[in-house]
Amino acid sequence: MKKREKPSAGGRQRLPTQADYEALSEFRYQIRCFLEFSQDAAKAIGLVPQQHQALLAIRGYPGGAPVAIGDLAERLRVKHHTAVGLIDRLVAAELVKRVVDPADHRRILLKLTRRAEKYLADLSAAHLGELSRIEPLLTQIFSRYAK
Repeated sequence: MKKREKPSAGGRQRLPTQADYEALSEFRYQIRCFLEFSQDAAKAIGLVPQQHQALLAIRGYPGGAPVAIGDLAERLRVKHHTAVGLIDRLVAAELVKRVVDPADHRRILLKLTRRAEKYLADLSAAHLGELSRIEPLLTQIFSRYAK
């Protein structure tokens, strides 16, 4: 897993204003509200929030490329063994299948089942609706910093 880059401590930056603090606070509040919405939506259909995140990471992998467990671990920002345990539970719940990579038989790829696709489509539709609802608030926060 790649290390996250730390914010630059060097170089002169302007001091934040009261408006900056308010914008950052509002942004973090909206993120927390969206995450709470997401967790509640996943639980309502019987998924643990991390299972929903895994399904979305698999289905939404950049370019629609096949996803290996290491790729999933990176996208979820978890250790490899944590991703393996999560995939084991998703396989047991018949939401994910492990398939051998035809190009490299040593590599295992992850594929969503039809049931997982249905769950994810329903959840994603709800999430897109929630994003549409909060989009004006986020636009207002971000427009302040657009250059």
